Amino acid sequence: MIATITSPRSRAEFFVEPERDGRFSGPATGDERRMLVAFLADHRATLELKCAGLEAELARRSVEPSTLSLLGLVRHLADVERRWFRQVLAGQDAPPRFSSAEDPDGDFDGALSDPAAVEAAWAAWRAEVAFAESFVAEAPDLDVEAVDAWRGKVSLRWVLIHMVEEYARHNGHADLLRERIDGAIGI
Repeated sequence: MIATITSPRSRAEFFVEPERDGRFSGPATGDERRMLVAFLADHRATLELKCAGLEAELARRSVEPSTLSLLGLVRHLADVERRWFRQVLAGQDAPPRFSSAEDPDGDFDGALSDPAAVEAAWAAWRAEVAFAESFVAEAPDLDVEAVDAWRGKVSLRWVLIHMVEEYARHNGHADLLRERIDGAIGI
């Protein structure tokens, strides 16, 4: 009998089967807005995928004394979405939901293993993503500008690129956190 040698699967294939994964299949040429929006949507979907099937475990900390957790990432990214799209670009008076000047790490420190807290974090994140998607869809172009206290003048283009970077960095954290929680690996 001849042994069949199969090639090892990539880490990416362990988390979600390639044929079921619709992420990162958006346009690779053409309109800049479509590409940026697609990349950001794919990174948002990655965060959701990394948290899928977990409830109380979402608040599990990475390694003491760090307060980094998947739930903290959801809360943090809800505040980041809110800051850039509501506060800066839309000019709304919309303070962060989970952190403050008095508690700048409240997004992570306050991430507790409570079903109501998990539900509230996801609801906040989804509301901020919906607002951001609507804002981008209604913007006349990527050159829409606003003034930010940290960066000065910023454009919608810069915010979208920054958001892709923000999610990419934190999705890397989510990879490690998820693997530590239940061994799930992949992108």
